[in-house]
Amino acid sequence: MRLRILSVYAVLVACLVTALAVPFALAYSSHRTGRLLLERRADATRFAELADQAIRDGDTTGLVLEVRRYTELYGTPVEIRDRDGAPVTGGGAWDEAAARRALSGRTTGSLPLVTPFGPDAAVVAEPAGRDAQVSGVVVMRVATATARHEVTLVWAAIAAGSVVAVGCALFAARRLARWILRPVTELDATTRAIAEGRMDARVGAADHGPAELRLLERRFNAMADAVSAALDRQRAFVADASHELRTPLTVLSLRLENLEPHLRPSGEADFAEALAEVDRLARLMEDLLTLARVESDATAPEPIPATELPRRLESWREVYAARGLTLEVAVETGEAVRSPGGAPSTAAPPALPAAAARIADIALDNAAKFVPPGGTVTVSLREGVLRIADDGPGLDAEQRSAALGRFWRSPGHGNVPGSGLGLAIAAELARSSDSTLTLLPAHPHGLVVELRPHGPTAIGARRSQAPQPWTER
Repeated sequence: MRLRILSVYAVLVACLVTALAVPFALAYSSHRTGRLLLERRADATRFAELADQAIRDGDTTGLVLEVRRYTELYGTPVEIRDRDGAPVTGGGAWDEAAARRALSGRTTGSLPLVTPFGPDAAVVAEPAGRDAQVSGVVVMRVATATARHEVTLVWAAIAAGSVVAVGCALFAARRLARWILRPVTELDATTRAIAEGRMDARVGAADHGPAELRLLERRFNAMADAVSAALDRQRAFVADASHELRTPLTVLSLRLENLEPHLRPSGEADFAEALAEVDRLARLMEDLLTLARVESDATAPEPIPATELPRRLESWREVYAARGLTLEVAVETGEAVRSPGGAPSTAAPPALPAAAARIADIALDNAAKFVPPGGTVTVSLREGVLRIADDGPGLDAEQRSAALGRFWRSPGHGNVPGSGLGLAIAAELARSSDSTLTLLPAHPHGLVVELRPHGPTAIGARRSQAPQPWTER
């Protein structure tokens, strides 16, 4: 918008300056041309009087001397001829059209407009004679070098003044645009910060810019406060409800277990299903509490070293071995770590976000549920990017875009235990750590969960939770 304002203002100012400068420059050229005509026509009139007298007397001696001295003094060729076109004196100035007009009794009324680009010379023709009797013609070829030099100086001054005027106008326009758009710039920065998760970001004191935009800033702050308060109430409700429901669920689970000795054999299947549903509801409550904690404005812990991740992943090897799966780890830790089938690596990557281990736990837990026995899950860390890839059935593009939402379950795996909140929690953890969580297809089949920090200084820069052990999600 600033560029548009400056462009429009510059075009308007340039048009205004041009509308003033061009007529003024042309007016001076016309004035200088008219002055040149008056000066030279006065000389031509004097020569016409002398020529008429000399032609009538038949003695041109004095006329020849006058013409020679004038030509030598001013460098202006003068040519005088009688009414029949016979030369009387001088030379080098003849112009047939101008001479024919003068012999018809008309003097030169105008000259071509003198500009810095021309003409180099102009012709002045004056009839010689008395009353209506034309006895000859005086033709002068006037050099315009002096007049063009003066016009050039004036035009240059006008051009310089126009450039200075446009420059001053642009400087004023830039300050005006900055003054007008400063509230808009602050609003843009604040909305970007809120979009990145900093719900406490607000526009500064509205003491600059147009009154309408200052009012918009104040109303935006009020709207942001209202939205933030609504989100806080929503998160508090989820956390409180989950916390309050956890105790009754625990009591219900204990009472159901106490009823087991009194069951008839025909009711054992229904009893087992009831316990499973209670357990699933308990896991759902735990996930909701976790999501509420992640979304809260807690202070982020420091990033964790890359050496912590392999030790954290070791606890999954037994789980994977029990399910017939293979877990491969290829992590750059800055130590001499050899990945399966690879060469040692000693490159030291940047520190990981504090939530990286928890996100890896979520991805490994999902892979353990959906990858069939005999499959392989690979955890890799290269240049700060954490990737968990499996060779399971994977998800199509539409499913990958929806999988990060809350309570999303794959249509083909509705019977798999889980709350549908695991990837949503992972996405929120990534966002709070100033990172991006992306689901990508693996080749030839499978799913890749990729955690990519936004920058080397952004890792773990804002909000997250301390690493905690994860069970099934």
